[in-house]
Amino acid sequence: MQKYLVELIGTFFLVLTVGCAVIGGAGAMAPVAIGSALMVMIFAGGHISGAHYNPAVTLGAFLRGACPAKDVPGYMIAQIIGGVLAALAVGYLVGEAKDPMTFASPVPVLIAEFLGTFALVYVVLNTATAKGTSGNSFYGLAIGFTVTAMAYALGGISGGAFNPAVAIGAAAMDLQSFGNIWMHIVAELAAAAAAAYTFLFVNGKE
Repeated sequence: MQKYLVELIGTFFLVLTVGCAVIGGAGAMAPVAIGSALMVMIFAGGHISGAHYNPAVTLGAFLRGACPAKDVPGYMIAQIIGGVLAALAVGYLVGEAKDPMTFASPVPVLIAEFLGTFALVYVVLNTATAKGTSGNSFYGLAIGFTVTAMAYALGGISGGAFNPAVAIGAAAMDLQSFGNIWMHIVAELAAAAAAAYTFLFVNGKE
């Protein structure tokens, strides 16, 4: 139960930061705030739950062999609940988005979310689960900066969720339509699987 609570808390503060930074007007600094929030939450909870805060990361960790199957449903449910609770908090604190993001075509969104999520899960697996980097002190920084970099690079194309819990939370905040989140979720889960199998090909079964 402690692991699931940590996943809920970490995802809550990640999505809270997304909403308050984007809707609250942080502008070009929003990706820095979001990546920083993820980083500190990873350092806070990594020793308890692994600090996934993202159903795609949980899927990637499971396929890589770093997350027991019995934990996968609990992790994902906790993450989604955390994202929805954060959306409610953002709605109360700063209101809903007045100009939700729209997409002319699903293809660029699918590609952008796939690439950003692949980069994120690939970095997570190699810095937080690999034997070669075991015990390092930089994994949270590496993961947080990956989100920051991908948000700057791809956020203008897809919104830069790279996380189904963030995509659901963003829709609940009216940052995008619920009708569009399938593009995020499909691309993100596919990218997680691709990153996991790439990790296994490069590193072998550790």
